[in-house]
Amino acid sequence: MLVVQDLTKKFGGFAAVDGISFEVKQGEIVGLIGPNGSGKSTTFNLLAGLFAPTSGTVTFDGQPIGGLRPYQICQRGLARTFQIPRPFRKLSILENAALAAYYGASEPITRSEALRRAEDALMLIDLPTSPSAMVDGLGAAGLKKLEMARALATQPKLLLADESLGGLDESEMEQAAQMLKRIRDERGITIIWVEHIMGVLMKVIDRCLVLDHGELIAQGSPAEVAHDPRVVEVYLGTDALSVQQQIGRDIALEGS
Repeated sequence: MLVVQDLTKKFGGFAAVDGISFEVKQGEIVGLIGPNGSGKSTTFNLLAGLFAPTSGTVTFDGQPIGGLRPYQICQRGLARTFQIPRPFRKLSILENAALAAYYGASEPITRSEALRRAEDALMLIDLPTSPSAMVDGLGAAGLKKLEMARALATQPKLLLADESLGGLDESEMEQAAQMLKRIRDERGITIIWVEHIMGVLMKVIDRCLVLDHGELIAQGSPAEVAHDPRVVEVYLGTDALSVQQQIGRDIALEGS
């Protein structure tokens, strides 16, 4: 579904992303991890059209998209969420999602169709669809859900989920992770997920890509990546043992 080849983004003489190549298959949930400053956000911005590549190519669903505007990429079926939700607070929850439906439509749609797509997205992630439900009534977890609903209302084939667990408590993190899995399982939407909460992410993803200083240093299954010496050194650090133990328990449970 997604093929990234030698993707590079330079700001002056600094390469924020330096010649990375990877592929994402339809139906996968792929984790994109790395320490702060490793190039994760820049990679998302390149895929979603906020930045144009300095060099390299991005092919989505068989078509080149590198350098297209964000709305053009969204209308082709690639949507993203943002770390910090910024909803339109004077609009209702339903209107926020409907506005996203308009944005993601490749052809003009009616108000009733925009509302239908919005309601469908909100129902999928358990947010109210009442026209009177306002954004101010949502807490941190609700705002994260609304951010997801707005992306889903564009009817994506591929979703870029940017730190969907930030600011959530442990229970909310588990619910958010299972929500992403449900989105893939029930709607067939492919997901690339940037996240720092390793213990939760590693239990959900199928495969993991690891960035460091703009370079792709490892990729593979959660177990392979968690035990890669370079990954442990540059990213997992003191958390490596706990993550490895958690992955080991998960694998043992699946085997039983």
